Amino acid sequence: MDAHQARSLHESRLMRLANVTGVGIGRDEVPQALGSARAGEAPLGQDVIVVFVTHRVPRDRLRDEDVVPEVLEGVPVRVLAIGEVDARHGEA
Repeated sequence: MDAHQARSLHESRLMRLANVTGVGIGRDEVPQALGSARAGEAPLGQDVIVVFVTHRVPRDRLRDEDVVPEVLEGVPVRVLAIGEVDARHGEA
């Protein structure tokens, strides 16, 4: 399954998690450690699912059901803190 299919399959559930403001697709910019094969690691430039959150929260302070998974359908997931989103159109 590719990143677009995996995002479509899981987007509604991800959007219900604490602090999540959006879900998208991006290219991985985190280099894989040499010789490492941990879950969620991808070669540089591979498509990944990006989960946008208001702020990062340590895993031990989240309820289990609010933890963003490291991998969905074999596609690595990255969490990106972007702050609060203000969707007002046309106002500066």
